[in-house]
Amino acid sequence: MKKNQWLSTVLVNGALILLVLFWSIPTIGLFVSSFRNRFDIQTSGWWTIVPHRAWETVTVLDPKELGLDSKSIMQVEGVEGTFEELRQGVTSPDGDTQVKWVGNRRLGRIEVQERVWTANWDFTLENYKQVLFGRDTEITRTDGTVTTVPGQDMTQAFLNSLTVAIPSTIIPILIAAFAAYAFAWMRFPGRRWLFIMVVGLLVVPLQIALVPILSDYQKLGLNGTFLAIWLAHTGFGLALATYLLYNYISTLPRETLESAFIDGASHFTVFTRLVLPLSVPALASFAIFQFLWVWNDYLVALVFLGVDPNNKVVTQRLADLTGTFGNAWHLLTAGAFISMLLPLIVFIGLQRFFVRGLLAGSVKG
Repeated sequence: MKKNQWLSTVLVNGALILLVLFWSIPTIGLFVSSFRNRFDIQTSGWWTIVPHRAWETVTVLDPKELGLDSKSIMQVEGVEGTFEELRQGVTSPDGDTQVKWVGNRRLGRIEVQERVWTANWDFTLENYKQVLFGRDTEITRTDGTVTTVPGQDMTQAFLNSLTVAIPSTIIPILIAAFAAYAFAWMRFPGRRWLFIMVVGLLVVPLQIALVPILSDYQKLGLNGTFLAIWLAHTGFGLALATYLLYNYISTLPRETLESAFIDGASHFTVFTRLVLPLSVPALASFAIFQFLWVWNDYLVALVFLGVDPNNKVVTQRLADLTGTFGNAWHLLTAGAFISMLLPLIVFIGLQRFFVRGLLAGSVKG
């Protein structure tokens, strides 16, 4: 019996470790790539940081000095092949040496390479300096020319994302907490139907509301302002927030609240002195959901903030990096990893409330 239990524990833990490992590989690759320079990212994978065998150039030869004719079969360093074969690389019979033609027929060179153990540990902070501070970088190409690549200062985008995410998280939680308390502990006409209507709004996709809201904002002159996106995120998140907080607040001990009412406390006093402190797990769990949703949002920000560079959030700036610099992976990886840091800090800081908040109202008695 103990043997079976031990085997079951090993299998479960082993499966979990493998699952976590596979799940973490893309993040590890993103993290490593963010510290690699542009040339390394474009020419080799991030896994080359692990010691491995690769071809390393030991000698560079000039085809003109050797008198080679690129239109016929050529013999170089004990191997022979056509121009097309040498472009791919021809390996010597012993397998330890490779001859490779680099470049075109007119300006090319011949590299003699040997297979050696190597690891690409040429890490740099230039990507982060470019992304965070907009620092220009000089890139030396293989032909010797130097190109200056302008930096991509994302500081304003991070400030804009914080400006959007913090109020868009606090406002719906505050309103939803009041609404959840009213639905759970106050008696008024139509309470049940109003709550059913709120729950029904959960199935309405936000995409169908974008055009009507955008039209109303146009009449009010709110398009392109932060107030517009705060109100939009508040409206889109209010139904789920009210439902989750109602499930928690409605299960609070009735005796505690009734004792407060008997002592003369008003609904506002009970809400602020008892309900809010007791509802911290539910409030924190929804705060995680709402903050992550707003921080990672692209569609709502694009619709209501527009394309003004001064108002762009992090997701819009990352999209610009992808669209404008399709080969700027070195900047995209650094920017993407920085954009992950704050949501991770929020999640780790509030994760102890996460499970308690999710289970709120699921078990009674």
